[in-house]
Amino acid sequence: MHTVLVTGAAGFIGFHVAQRLLALGRKVVGVDNLNAYYDVQLKHDRLAQLEPHRGFAFQRLDLADREETAGLFRSQPFEAVVHLAAQAGVRYSLTHPEAYVSANLVGFANVLEGCRRHAIAHLLYASSSSVYGGGTKLPFAVGDDADHPLSFYAATKRANELMAHSYSQLFGLPATGLRFFSVYGPWGRPDMAMCTFIRAILEGRPIDVYNQGQMQRDLIYIDDAVEGVVRLLDHVPTPDAGQCHDSSCARTCRAPWRIYNVGSHRPTELLRVIEILERCLGKTARKNLLPMQPGDLPATFADIDDLARDVGFSPDTPIETGISRLVTWYCEYHQPGPA
Repeated sequence: MHTVLVTGAAGFIGFHVAQRLLALGRKVVGVDNLNAYYDVQLKHDRLAQLEPHRGFAFQRLDLADREETAGLFRSQPFEAVVHLAAQAGVRYSLTHPEAYVSANLVGFANVLEGCRRHAIAHLLYASSSSVYGGGTKLPFAVGDDADHPLSFYAATKRANELMAHSYSQLFGLPATGLRFFSVYGPWGRPDMAMCTFIRAILEGRPIDVYNQGQMQRDLIYIDDAVEGVVRLLDHVPTPDAGQCHDSSCARTCRAPWRIYNVGSHRPTELLRVIEILERCLGKTARKNLLPMQPGDLPATFADIDDLARDVGFSPDTPIETGISRLVTWYCEYHQPGPA
């Protein structure tokens, strides 16, 4: 596969995926609507890292615009699509559900149509660990119940999986869903927990710690997450005639449709994360202990056996190393020293 369309290319994961594909010698067409959900300058700065590559082209585009998206697919052939554009954020979905309908449902439907009409060889798309809802069985496996989401954001991501399944079943579109767990690292979103913690600790403000700190997260470093995406890009799903015929099973399917967890398989206590941040920053955090927020999960833990078996995925960045790299980038980017 030579030319890959990466949607959400100015976003955290999309930027890193585009960067890795370019390093591998592939051409990348990146699209993003550059919305103002968080600092737009950060998105422009990510794009500035990609634009010097001869194999990169960028187009500002809102995927919810059917005609513009159709024109994008007509403009040139894509061998594969990595769809990472979405309205992110669990808590934001409590107050702005319309943004999730537009970006996550309408936008994804337009991408599916583009892939169908132009015979895309493989569609990879971002789902989320939040689809597991209030499940208490750990670790979360792709065959577990995912039909009781706790937030509207999670509901749209589960809807994406079902929408992709229908296109795979009806039109033979090879589609792979990526249930990302808590991805972190340099160039991360400022609304994500680690970045908000770093900023508050540096400024001497208290950090909000939900569920009295009794939280666990499956944290995966960005380079490891991207490795999983890149390995799956060439692992095109095929129908499994001997298995189930609907979307109740994410591991095997009569349609060319699969889902994988993308996590570290190593849940980390929230208070442990704060300890590492304190050590890296050389400052003590002031903690504001709060109850659980609506839509949050007390723990996430990914079963990644399928991904390891199918493409040899083995995330290996220790949490201490990953957080140290994040802190170094954050301080350099947000608090540059004198020239």
